[in-house]
Amino acid sequence: MKAIVPNQLVECVPNFSEGRDAGKIAQITAAVQSVGGVQLLDVDPGRDTNRTVVTFVGPPQAVAEAAFHAIAKAAQVIDMRRQQGAHPRLGATDVCPFIPVENVTMEECAELARQVGRRVGE
Repeated sequence: MKAIVPNQLVECVPNFSEGRDAGKIAQITAAVQSVGGVQLLDVDPGRDTNRTVVTFVGPPQAVAEAAFHAIAKAAQVIDMRRQQGAHPRLGATDVCPFIPVENVTMEECAELARQVGRRVGE
């Protein structure tokens, strides 16, 4: 097991295929905020693109957990058969990048992405 490094900070900026329904967006952001240690920084819905960009930060494992919860909630509340917007979409969650901010490497963020991807796939 990897030791916890004090003051590690990772940013996550997932894009969800919903930019018009405030209730669905609120459910997704509530999933993020349900994880201790994570701070929601921004929610940027786009009506024309029908896509919302969410930004949150925290310790690596907490951010990974919040991302997983948000992705799961998005899959639950977004019906891709009815989704339309100016932006191309891959799914209820289009992208979910992890960005190193403090005392974290890009490789560690890539590993977080792989971990979350495995969980989503399972």
